[in-house]
Amino acid sequence: MNFWETALCAFLASLLAILLGWLYTVGAFRKRRPKEPPLDKGFIPWLGHAIKFKKNPAEFLEVMRKKHGDIFTLLVGGNYIHFLADADSYEPILKESPDKLDFDKFGSMIVLNVFAFQPTDSHHHILKKISKEYLRGKGLAVLNKVMMEKLKTVMLHSWDSGEHKRHWQQDGVLHFSYNTIFQAAFLALFGTELDKENAKENTLTQCGEFFGNFQKFDHLFPQMALGILDPQGKKDTERLRNFFWDKLSVEKICKKDNISKWIAVQDQQMAEIGMTEKMRTQFMFLLLWASQANTGPSAFWVLVHLLKYPEAMKAVREEVDRVLRETGQEVNPGSPIIDVSLETIKTPLLDSTIEETLRLKVSPFLFRSVMQDTDLKMSDGREYIFRKGDQLLLFPFLGLHMDPEIYPDPHTFRYDRFLNPDGTKREFYKNGKKLKQYTMPFGGGPSICPGRFFAVSELKMFVILMLTCFDMELVNAEEEIPPVDGSRCGFGATHPSHDIKFRYRLRL
Repeated sequence: MNFWETALCAFLASLLAILLGWLYTVGAFRKRRPKEPPLDKGFIPWLGHAIKFKKNPAEFLEVMRKKHGDIFTLLVGGNYIHFLADADSYEPILKESPDKLDFDKFGSMIVLNVFAFQPTDSHHHILKKISKEYLRGKGLAVLNKVMMEKLKTVMLHSWDSGEHKRHWQQDGVLHFSYNTIFQAAFLALFGTELDKENAKENTLTQCGEFFGNFQKFDHLFPQMALGILDPQGKKDTERLRNFFWDKLSVEKICKKDNISKWIAVQDQQMAEIGMTEKMRTQFMFLLLWASQANTGPSAFWVLVHLLKYPEAMKAVREEVDRVLRETGQEVNPGSPIIDVSLETIKTPLLDSTIEETLRLKVSPFLFRSVMQDTDLKMSDGREYIFRKGDQLLLFPFLGLHMDPEIYPDPHTFRYDRFLNPDGTKREFYKNGKKLKQYTMPFGGGPSICPGRFFAVSELKMFVILMLTCFDMELVNAEEEIPPVDGSRCGFGATHPSHDIKFRYRLRL
């Protein structure tokens, strides 16, 4: 064999090795092992089912569940992901040691991709500790009081005296709900400018600018989280990050008045453990996004269902009016704006309406990284093994919220679904067994949303004020509630595919 033949053979051997290595990397040789879930790699190497999954995860996973059952493994963009739809089997997974099934690895990747910094265990510990202190119990009651005042400020600042009070105004339900919640929460959490001339108007104008940029950033969130931004998306993301890092810089925030304890104490403790000022500013932006990205869209879904279902609107409004009368307040022309404390009133119909809306429209993915081969015994006795290096995904929206055994006619909105006929809280069952968790809009286990109680409080206060202060109706009573934007599925509260117009005027 001459030199050129030898060189050619060596080249072909190297090329074959590279090709085989690439095929191994993209999973071409992966086979289902004994006791592993059904494996479906699709037809495209490495990508697998990524395109269909990205387009509309909920619809795609429902198709896969009908094909494979309640547990299966898919190849998605180079990752093997185990999907579990059997809600009865969630509890042991959520309680599993992080040495086997870890959330922090996935969560840290999302934070790095979106907010450009790497959180540590110390950061997680401070967030959970301070959230428990100030977003529950007495701490939450203090924040709720401030939030109620800020909601009234934002909702009513444009209504002047005279006949204008009874004029109809028009807006999109999503824009109005999201904008109102965002501005009020921003003021309640991050404080206000120190007293100066026209401070109120300047602050609200600034909040409006914040909201516009926040929506743009949030629109890019799914692509950021998954690391699939196109060049223009990367450019826009960088510009928006810089905007918020400037406005939320520690130096500027510390000069404000009435900063919430949840923000101030966290920042203080982050500084004490050596977090740089730059990272503290990045963390401020994370707190803003985490506190607002899901509440605004959720407020839209609650309000639009009330507008579309007159019987729900009538029942909840009557309940709110009755509660106000019981606290010595009346909704009459010229009466002062209401002042209620959520901790001292009971609104079971409103609570049920909110819970039903969250069941229908909030669909988080619960990710776990498989750190070592892990056994799972399902509720029906079947046993499976998750392979080290894979990902595990729980999807309560399909496995729990849409289960017809738990929720008859699960796609239908029923404002009183969570109440018994006598008004007491209803219990839910699966296979004859009472469920401890029958909705999971805020996740579960160690990754459950630490701000869930404040989020529900925001929704309740928003609805109470809307029903108390305004008459309202859809511009087109025949227009249907918009479908969800499928691409947002898995990232918390879904967004509508488009907004829907409504009009409102002062009820007072």
